[in-house]
Amino acid sequence: MQFIRKMLKNEKGATAIEYGLIAALIAVAAIGAMSTIGTNLKGTFNNVATNLK
Repeated sequence: MQFIRKMLKNEKGATAIEYGLIAALIAVAAIGAMSTIGTNLKGTFNNVATNLK
């Protein structure tokens, strides 16, 4: 019975899962931001290349 109580009080696993979810959320936000910035940069470089011709 003490083992079960000890396992219920142990929150290390829950904390690790929370950190994993936070890291995944940050990764999704970063990918979204970088893809938007990449698209904008592509347009900018295409404009520069066109104007240099």
